[in-house]
Amino acid sequence: QVQLVQSGGGLVQAGGSLRLSCTASGSIFSANTMGWYRQAPGRQRELVARITRGGNTYYAESMKGRFTISRDNAKNTVYLQMNSLKPEDAAVYYCNYEDLRGRMDWGQGTQVTVSS
Repeated sequence: QVQLVQSGGGLVQAGGSLRLSCTASGSIFSANTMGWYRQAPGRQRELVARITRGGNTYYAESMKGRFTISRDNAKNTVYLQMNSLKPEDAAVYYCNYEDLRGRMDWGQGTQVTVSS
């Protein structure tokens, strides 16, 4: 099992910035992808961004140019820098881990609230 512990998030005004962090521990496989998903009330969980161990990134269209995902492999930590936040970005953000063994694990979730 892989444990994911998230930090960051909170309340910010529209146009502001927040940074999320997620550290993985446990049975980590070298070939893995980490990412961030979010879920707003009444909506399905959606992909925000993901990054491979080699640094290849993917962003959902609405996050491009505002959010940046990065990772520190030595620390098994993934980050999400969120800039120019909008009220519609408010959601619970979840860290995600996937590897080539087929494992998928989730963090505990972090609330992001954006006031208009």
